[in-house]
Amino acid sequence: MRHARRRVVRRVTRLAAVGGLLLGATMVTRAVAAEPPAPDPVPYAAAEEGTGPGSALVSRLGASRTAGSWLGEDGRTVVAVTDEKAAAEVREAGADPKLVRHSMRDLKSATKTLDSAPRVPGTAWAMDYRSNEVVVRGDSTVSANDWSDLTQVAEGAGGFVRMERTEGTFTTRINGAEPILSTAGRCSAGFNVTDGKSEFILTAGHCGPDGSVWFADDGGRKKVGTTVGGSFPGDDYSLIEYDGGRAGEGAGVVSVGNGQGIRITGVGDPTVGQRVFRSGSTSGLRDGEVTALNATVNYPEGTVSGLIETNVCAEPGDSGGPMFSEGIALGVTSGGSGDCRQASGTTFFQPVTKALAQLKVDLLVAPKAQGGADTAAPAPSASAGAAAARDAASPGSPAAGIGASTLLSRLTDPRNVGPGMLVIGGSLMALVATRWIRAEQDRKAYQRYYSATWG
Repeated sequence: MRHARRRVVRRVTRLAAVGGLLLGATMVTRAVAAEPPAPDPVPYAAAEEGTGPGSALVSRLGASRTAGSWLGEDGRTVVAVTDEKAAAEVREAGADPKLVRHSMRDLKSATKTLDSAPRVPGTAWAMDYRSNEVVVRGDSTVSANDWSDLTQVAEGAGGFVRMERTEGTFTTRINGAEPILSTAGRCSAGFNVTDGKSEFILTAGHCGPDGSVWFADDGGRKKVGTTVGGSFPGDDYSLIEYDGGRAGEGAGVVSVGNGQGIRITGVGDPTVGQRVFRSGSTSGLRDGEVTALNATVNYPEGTVSGLIETNVCAEPGDSGGPMFSEGIALGVTSGGSGDCRQASGTTFFQPVTKALAQLKVDLLVAPKAQGGADTAAPAPSASAGAAAARDAASPGSPAAGIGASTLLSRLTDPRNVGPGMLVIGGSLMALVATRWIRAEQDRKAYQRYYSATWG
């Protein structure tokens, strides 16, 4: 009778274990099916539709008949032209022409003259398409003699060069979406990119030379990766290869603070007048507009050219942080002047498209949001602090709750493979245990029988 009960218990245990294996396999299959797809790499030339028809018109009409394009206050594309025939072609293309005196060729000639002059740290210049001028700015560190010498150079470049003094200093912003730290200082993670084999952080080049080791904490316990390439001065970009080679969950999302993230769905070049957003670990999410392209800045460390000029504020620690609009990656924070307490100043960004092309990497983008909506229209943001800006602004497609999850929460989350693997593991242990128990019982029974027959 006792042996019959044991056989029943063993059979029930085996059936339960087999059922557990089937249940665990089903849970794992469903969890894998429910996992969001991995971020897809996007070539740097993709998703440039945000630039509108202006750049195409400028390219078609030529540098001697145009002088740049921008977005007007009504959102329509405006193209600066030098003759009535070009204006007619712009109207026919659906944009608004503005007759100007100086062509793009004139503006470029003036900037070339400025580039050839002796470098004066604390100065910057860019072509202002809307005023049809080249604007030269000097910060508080520029001496009166240096400013006088540069003014003479500007006068020789043409009567359309405007000289402006600005408060603060033009500096790189070491000290971002997520903070990263090394012996070189503190910077911000920009966008995640890949070369097809490994994954990297694209950030500012001035953050640190090749070989710089980066951590996510000031105790040096959470290693992020190592700088493996970049350019500064001249340009301002660098790559940090992830420790382990992978960016992990949320690679196509940038942090905007308060546990929130924005899906990045493409990459492109900005337009003058375009509304943009910047995220940084020091000052949070901020917004403004693009004021100029191809700007040159003379930092104390050296000259950087080809930058995007904006009126978005930034502070030390925001270097390398992402700039984007409608989910499109545009730039990484380089430097500037001013601060966010008064929401003032000028901030420059390294264009992402050029960095991707030079480094031969592609941007990692987020999977499409449910329902197919990738982006949301931006709403006006407040200027009284990062928290207010986060509450009021909608810079793209939000991905709430992006963050590092613990092992326990992942194992207990029914949407992940953890629970299914636990069920499978428990079932296998039950099968092994019943097999071992049966073998042990058979061994003891044989031993008893052998002892009896021997005696």
